[in-house]
Amino acid sequence: MADTDALRIPVIARPADDASIAPRLQRIWETRAGWIGALSSVDHKSIGKRYLVTSFVFLILGGLEAAVMRAQLAQPNQTLLTPEQYNQLFTMHGVTMIFLYALPVLSGFSNFLWPLLLGSRDMAFPRLNAFSYWVFLFSGLFLYASFPMGKAPDAGWFNYVPYSSLAYNPGINIDLYALGMVMLGISTTVGSINFIVTLLRTRAPGMSINRVPILVWGTLTASVGNIFAVPAVSLAFLMLWMDRRFGMHFFDVAGGGQPLLWQHLFWMFGHPWVYAIVLPAMGIVSDGLPTFCRRPLVGYTAVALATVTTMVLGFGVWVHHMFATGLPPLSLSFFSAASFVIVIPSAVAVFAWIATIWTGRPQFTTPFLFFAGFVIVFVIGGVSGFMTAAVPVDTQLTDTYFIVAHLHYVLIGINVFPVVGGIHYWFPKFTGRLMSERLGKWTFWVMFVGFNVGFFPMHILGLLGMPRRIYTYPAGLGWGPINLLVTIGAYVFAVGVLLFLINVWKSLRHGERAGPNPWNAPSLEWATASPPPPYNFAVIPTVASRYPLWESRMEGHSGESSTDEGFLLDDGRETIGTTPLDAIPDVILRMPGDSLAPLLLSLALVVVFVGMLVHSWWIFGLALGASLLATIVWLWPEARLGQTMDIVHG
Repeated sequence: MADTDALRIPVIARPADDASIAPRLQRIWETRAGWIGALSSVDHKSIGKRYLVTSFVFLILGGLEAAVMRAQLAQPNQTLLTPEQYNQLFTMHGVTMIFLYALPVLSGFSNFLWPLLLGSRDMAFPRLNAFSYWVFLFSGLFLYASFPMGKAPDAGWFNYVPYSSLAYNPGINIDLYALGMVMLGISTTVGSINFIVTLLRTRAPGMSINRVPILVWGTLTASVGNIFAVPAVSLAFLMLWMDRRFGMHFFDVAGGGQPLLWQHLFWMFGHPWVYAIVLPAMGIVSDGLPTFCRRPLVGYTAVALATVTTMVLGFGVWVHHMFATGLPPLSLSFFSAASFVIVIPSAVAVFAWIATIWTGRPQFTTPFLFFAGFVIVFVIGGVSGFMTAAVPVDTQLTDTYFIVAHLHYVLIGINVFPVVGGIHYWFPKFTGRLMSERLGKWTFWVMFVGFNVGFFPMHILGLLGMPRRIYTYPAGLGWGPINLLVTIGAYVFAVGVLLFLINVWKSLRHGERAGPNPWNAPSLEWATASPPPPYNFAVIPTVASRYPLWESRMEGHSGESSTDEGFLLDDGRETIGTTPLDAIPDVILRMPGDSLAPLLLSLALVVVFVGMLVHSWWIFGLALGASLLATIVWLWPEARLGQTMDIVHG
């Protein structure tokens, strides 16, 4: 973050339409032209779009892996894949969808939208924001570099020991996975810190904590959860790597270790992670749905509290992934009860969405269809999860395709539908153009039908006893016709994703031009141009309600939000700093400029992990030194408007 000045008195407040403001702010905030400028940019909007594009590339890769697996399973006794090839595809499909797509795509939304929603000019730590993206990108490339070598991770995305121990998996497959996940954990952790500080310190004046959009609540809650959850899995992977390469015995029974410790550490992270990739998606729906229902969200306070409660309870249910591991009955009863209770806050959100639709005037646009479809998918996925909270039921269903069905409804359905709906909703803000409504509606129906045809029958396969994680099965068990239906549905869903990508491509070139607020939406991001200028707002807005752009039409509301007059802050890169709860202005935050340091530090970090992978300690040492040098460049004081200032860079 930038250096903080005591708030200058008086602070100049000027109207945003002053013709002298925009050109000056443009010069201060715009990114340099050319590839050097692009690589050094710390603009949250550019970083957000990079997250979105990169995560969708990983979604396509994960989808292609799934398509090959579904071809293998479409009929009994197929030989398209060998067992080892299937294990690698199965593992990388899970890693890709859960770690390289589901959370990063939501980070893309939040990176682009948070400063706009909060009335700020950038994230609290702009350079840390860029660093988070580069590390995410390089960790994904690090993991996918295993494919050309034929050494992709092959012990499942859950990576249970002893299957992943050196004795049973002697190649570098698991080492690649372990080190790649530690690297990805760095990206997730620093990104989460950035979101938390951004909320606490850079909200517009008057945007008290009970006025922030639900998307902000969702991402904040996920970020706090990640700070506590990610260290558990990073530690687990580091311990596993040390077991494999240094003869440690953390998980080795012969050396006094405990294999079950892996499952505890993994699911201490794994279950909160599920909510980290669901709660921001729920926030997208909670903020987008009211726009198309022409009324505020029903039960804002209840939904915000339910969001926080869900994550808190999420840390107390990890053992419901381990009901079949022989734990004491008392332990099972506690975690079973917690797994039942966690349904309540989710139900609060569902009833709020339904009430918003029921009491509003729904506009059946493409985003509305995706948000409404999400509610249906959310209920199905929630009910199947609720069933497995019962220990006897889970004992019967664990490791069957019933769990695969639940997993896809939760991790794909509850994530993809809000994401695609959110892209249709905010596409005008991203690009200045509207997406095709006609093609968008075709996209929804093809995806919705394909998704449910593809994944709902998996529940039946599980009830019929089909195990998960098998690469083939014999004829005569009654699984063949249902598996064929599942494969057809999955391919139809893939066609829907293809239609969406075609719509994006066509709309970027030929989409109808959008004004600042084409949806007549209520939140601050729609108060600026589409796409927004580099500085977001000519003057910092002042907020007096939850829906600052709807105040004039809401009965009995006397709010006086303003986006036309406010703090100018044009003495270099600056934004306002406010108090954590009531958003009272108290400092001016000086923001760092564009820099190659985040990219250089990320590249050095990759080489550090390559050195660890190949056990070349001279490479490791040199890369560590390069990391230190890049950090010094990052923190070096920079000149601002002809004056040298000490700046704490973020």
